[in-house]
Amino acid sequence: MNPAQRALWYIESHLAEPMTLDEIAAVSGVSRFHIVRAFAAATGLSVMRYVRARRLSEAARSLANGAPDILSLALQADYGSHEAFTRAFRDQFGTTPEAVRAATCTGHLKLQEPILMDSTMLDHLKPPRFETAKAILVAGPMERISCDNGAAIPGLWQRFHQEVADIPARVGQVAYGVCCNGDDAGNFDYIAGVEVADFSDLPRRFGRIRIGEQRYAVFTHTDHVASIRRTVSTIWNQWLPASGLKAADAPNFERYDEAFDPATGNGGFEIWIPVRE
Repeated sequence: MNPAQRALWYIESHLAEPMTLDEIAAVSGVSRFHIVRAFAAATGLSVMRYVRARRLSEAARSLANGAPDILSLALQADYGSHEAFTRAFRDQFGTTPEAVRAATCTGHLKLQEPILMDSTMLDHLKPPRFETAKAILVAGPMERISCDNGAAIPGLWQRFHQEVADIPARVGQVAYGVCCNGDDAGNFDYIAGVEVADFSDLPRRFGRIRIGEQRYAVFTHTDHVASIRRTVSTIWNQWLPASGLKAADAPNFERYDEAFDPATGNGGFEIWIPVRE
């Protein structure tokens, strides 16, 4: 059972109990850093957002069935007050708990059903090579990405191709898709960029990051770029737990050389995952 599957099992079997990200990571057998990325890669959701959505969905069902005490439901869903529960409920469903109870149905709500893990991972993943990469500076268009707006990344690459000529002090022709500054909610900054010699003349509209010297497991993705999620999910949920290595808390990135065709999405690229013993 991979880390995302373990996390799903724990969440669903302890949904009515208090739980933390640390507890979920411990049950999954990996670090907080690892489970945040593995779960997002496998499900498209952050861990704790999934927990909240599932609890609120079950509360909505109880309300539609006539549950009289909203405060009790709030406490069961790990909210400390009626007001906090109502705010979260409205954010999730666009309506109030009282309105759902009055409607006696949930057909108009987008409930979060339990996720059943399927075989979305690759049947075979080619083993990686290992490299210790030197420190580099990367600059380019940047956007804050959450688990549910990953579709924004292709648009960011469109911006990159429109604006790359405006990035000064470029080094080489390789492009990088850098995931950095991640948080426990599964949000991260994504930079579609290039290596630069320095940041001194970089326009303020561009993101920038220094990627320090780091050891990486380097995977080659030969299929169309649209299938990257399957490869990434397989790396985090199968290969890394079985490798005996730990994920390092450092940026990971895609590396696109001249063989990659941005017009068609073909040509292949590399996925660099930071690791430690």
